[in-house]
Amino acid sequence: MLTPHILHFNSLPSTNLEAATRAAAGAAEGLCVVAGEQTAGRGRRQRQWVSPAGAGLYFSIILRPQFDQSLWPLLTLMAAVAAHDALLTTCSLETDIKWPNDILVDEKKVCGILAETVETPSGRAVVIGIGINLTQNAFPTELETIATSVEAATGVAPELTNLLESLVRELTTHYDVLNQPGGNAEIIRAWCMRSSYCEGKVIRAAEGTETLVGTTRGLERDGALRVETDDGEIRVLRAGDVSSVRPH
Repeated sequence: MLTPHILHFNSLPSTNLEAATRAAAGAAEGLCVVAGEQTAGRGRRQRQWVSPAGAGLYFSIILRPQFDQSLWPLLTLMAAVAAHDALLTTCSLETDIKWPNDILVDEKKVCGILAETVETPSGRAVVIGIGINLTQNAFPTELETIATSVEAATGVAPELTNLLESLVRELTTHYDVLNQPGGNAEIIRAWCMRSSYCEGKVIRAAEGTETLVGTTRGLERDGALRVETDDGEIRVLRAGDVSSVRPH
C-alpha cells in the first residue's frame, strides 16, 4: 500500500521539479510536495501554470510503479479520478474529466494534472503534479472563459487542508487499485464513469499538425482515446489536445 509523506513549502519554482529532484536523489514512493505558491509552475506541453500564493492547491507525488510501463499512461487517468473524487467529497463539486486528465466544471478547467517520468538510481519513477484552482485569483482574468475555480463553482472558498487530505487519500485508494491484478480495467471503468468524454462525445483533437474531428468510442487498455471519424474509421489518440465540439 502507498504510504504518503507530505513536505510543505511556502514557495517553490515547481512542485514537480522539487519532487523530481528528490526522486532522482532516491526519495521513496509516496513522497508528496506541496507549495503555497509556484513561481515557475508548468502544465502540459511546457505551458505555464499560474500559481499565486493562497489561490490554489499545488501538489506533486512520487510514484514508483512496478507494473508494465506500457500501462503507465493510466497513472494520469488514475490521478484524474482521484482529483474528481476529492473535489466531490470535500467540496460537493460535481466535475467532468476531459481526456486524459483535465478536471472541468461547465467545460472550464478547475484542475490540471501533469505526469513526468524521472530516471533514478533505483529505476524510473513518475512524478504526478496536480494543480487545483481554489479561488478566482488562481488565474488571470483573461483566462476566465476557459478556467474556473472551486470558489466560483460552489460559492465557497475550500479549506485547503481538508482538500489536500482528501486528495492524498483518494490517490492512495486508486493507486492501490491500479496495482492489483485487473486494476487497469478497473481504473478505465472508474474514469469512464466520471467522464462525458469517454463515449459519444463529439470532439476536436489537435495531434501535431493534424486536426481530427470525430465521436469518442471509449478507451484502449492503456488509456488511449478511441475516436470514430465521419467516414467510420476508428482512430486511436495517445497524445494531443482535445476539446468538445458544441452543436451550433
